Amino acid sequence: MMTRDYPYLFTVIIPTYNRLSEIRELLLSLRDQVFPSGDFEVLIVDDGSTDKTQEFVESFSQETSLNLRFIRQDHQGPGAARNLGMKHARGKYFIFVDSDCIAHPRWLQAYADAVSKQDVAGFGGPDRVRSDFSPLQKAIDYSMTSFITTGGIRGHSQKKLSKYYPRSFNMGVRADIVDKIGGMNDLRHGQDIEFSNRILATGEPVIKVDDAIVYHKRRTSIKKFFKQVFNWGVARINLYKIDRRMLEPVHFLPAAGTLFTVLILVLFLLAPGFFWPLPALGILVLLAMGLHGIIKYKDARVFLYIPIIVPTQIIAYGLGFIQAYYKRVILKQDAFTGFVRNYYK
Repeated sequence: MMTRDYPYLFTVIIPTYNRLSEIRELLLSLRDQVFPSGDFEVLIVDDGSTDKTQEFVESFSQETSLNLRFIRQDHQGPGAARNLGMKHARGKYFIFVDSDCIAHPRWLQAYADAVSKQDVAGFGGPDRVRSDFSPLQKAIDYSMTSFITTGGIRGHSQKKLSKYYPRSFNMGVRADIVDKIGGMNDLRHGQDIEFSNRILATGEPVIKVDDAIVYHKRRTSIKKFFKQVFNWGVARINLYKIDRRMLEPVHFLPAAGTLFTVLILVLFLLAPGFFWPLPALGILVLLAMGLHGIIKYKDARVFLYIPIIVPTQIIAYGLGFIQAYYKRVILKQDAFTGFVRNYYK
């Protein structure tokens, strides 16, 4: 696969902003890849951190065989950081991974095996949790990977209600494709989906590699998770305003679920003796999902979180979607971004 034009098969691009505590685990997992270290490079693109990320990366680079480089920019967001990484990348394929991920030892080898069998424009893989993750992180993983809550659109199910778009927590693109379509745009959220949409528009194959696994720590509080998912609902409407093909029927389901939940609560308050079976059925479904989570993760603690996280995800996405639809589609406002101030708090 090596050519004189590309000294590496892969360039792994990691945007980061004040994530020093996470970068170490990710770099250790890249150091421990079974894929030959001489065939890939790692670019840490720092988005103006103030937590001594640079000092750590420079020290780590002296202690490892990784082809590791550090690039810094003023704070502009992850999209700009990924674009800067692509400008400096020397691999045939650019692979993006979030700083709160840990790569499976065969992560890069799985991608190498896939691209050796088929010439592809882009690819992506799943995100999972490890057994040592917190019960909250496992509950979030359950909600984010369930067909019931996502319709399979995040690539965790063989069944799906929408096309597969690789996501920037674990995705790759061929370098010459970027030359054709350009880099990521400046959307606050959803920029990876818009980027994948342009990759798909080239007509070349875009594949899902099920064995290319990263372990994703995700948000560490229910409040942060709510804000994140709310902004995803907003992002879907912003994507629709760019390209109508990026809004499919499945994306309306959380909004419909949110409105239906409100209707059930109103009916129950008006006539509890008549409508009590509706909320009772919903509670039973959530408890059943909690029990399934115990079986899936072999951790009884997730039972306390799943019945909270699942409706949080649906309602947060639905509220963001409804508010953005009202502002951008009905009122025809130019922009709406959701949570910006204190987003990470």
